[in-house]
Amino acid sequence: MSGFGGASADWPAGLGGLRNTVRQELVARRLDEQIAGRYPVGQRLRILDVGMGQGTQALRLARAGHTVTGLESDPDMLKAARESLATEPAGIRERVRLIEGDGLETGVHFLPGSFDVVLCHGVLMHVQEPDAMLAGLARMLAPGGLLSLLVRNADALAMRPGLAGDWSAALTAFDTDTYTNRLGLPVRADRLEAVTATLAGIAAPLHAWYGVRVFTDNVPDETGLPAADELERLLAAEDRAGRTDPYRGVAALLHLCGVRG
Repeated sequence: MSGFGGASADWPAGLGGLRNTVRQELVARRLDEQIAGRYPVGQRLRILDVGMGQGTQALRLARAGHTVTGLESDPDMLKAARESLATEPAGIRERVRLIEGDGLETGVHFLPGSFDVVLCHGVLMHVQEPDAMLAGLARMLAPGGLLSLLVRNADALAMRPGLAGDWSAALTAFDTDTYTNRLGLPVRADRLEAVTATLAGIAAPLHAWYGVRVFTDNVPDETGLPAADELERLLAAEDRAGRTDPYRGVAALLHLCGVRG
């Protein structure tokens, strides 16, 4: 798995922008909701974040008291995560372990059943054959453990170019599951039906799913955050749309939660 294929240096430019804030905040809210529904309040969980990137979710969960292992194949991303971790208090740093490694090789680094929660957010679009990787992630979960995936929605690939008025690209997008992302990389998307079938086949059936970025996917990367009250209204609208049919079905991203049998 090649991660960002050399484009990771461009990725941090958008981290503080509106699009990434919507993504990270919505994923955090749904993840917290799923954890709260499965584990007693205050239980310290063992969490694996595969393809952790700059470590946004990993550090947030460590601050909440959980033990987090971050696995990242891109050296630049791993460097950014280590720099962020270095600014945290000692108690939080002690709960985080960062490893350079590929998400396709979790079995090399960890024993089966080692984690209560496994995250894989924004990674599968860079993996040409994701089923083997998903099976490996499921094996890392203890019984009853939570698998959290964030994937590009192949059933809505025409939305982004269509809303931008690029009709040729929109027409092409109806009949494909590949696209070029904003970093200029050729990547792939996943269909809800297909991932649902895969999760059932690896004994981590789909428990819940949400849409992410229904209204704000076409916002330019450089768009900053609005005032706090406006941002909260925006997030409330995105959160509700991401839980409500038919809106969640046309979201740019899908947040899928499977539970290990």
